[in-house]
Amino acid sequence: MNGQTSSSDVAFTPAVKAIQAHRGSRAAYAARETKGGFATAITPELGAFIAMRRSFYLATATAQGQPYVQHRGGPPGFLMVLDEHTLGFADFRGNRQYITLGNLAENERAFLFLMDYEQRRRVKVWGRARVVTDDPKLMAALTVPGYEAVPEQAILFRVEAWDANCRQHIPQMLAAAEVGEAVQALKARIAELEAEVARLKSQAVE
Repeated sequence: MNGQTSSSDVAFTPAVKAIQAHRGSRAAYAARETKGGFATAITPELGAFIAMRRSFYLATATAQGQPYVQHRGGPPGFLMVLDEHTLGFADFRGNRQYITLGNLAENERAFLFLMDYEQRRRVKVWGRARVVTDDPKLMAALTVPGYEAVPEQAILFRVEAWDANCRQHIPQMLAAAEVGEAVQALKARIAELEAEVARLKSQAVE
């Protein structure tokens, strides 16, 4: 990978390693590097995690290095695993600023940040992305049936390395739809119990 000695070098640059050494964490990460560093292929476990995501963050940068992060959202499964090194998704029409597309036109390096707030998990994915505008078959394969959005192009993400790290400081949050379903189920159960209590009281009076 471009002269890297470990897949984790995509994140652990010489400057980062110097700070790790100064702060006392370099030895632990160096030990991991002897075993290969970060994972480089999409495992079944990562695939299952990705399939449940309703959103993620996509980071790109200009040729000069100016960073930009954009949220991407859709139904669960809209970010798809195409093979053990490739992810893809239909890029829906948004505010039409096209910053991400412009960045990828001059710098293919990209980064995905995937969050699971319910289970307090996060996954970081480094790689390279490209925009595909002339492949109707690919677009059809990446389009989730029934989701009302207009896909403008496809984006393919080539995975170079990924890592799942600690859950510290991740707030636990639930999707509004899931909370609503749970509340409705509780209300229905309460109504059943109230009806049973009323029935038992009427029997006691008789």
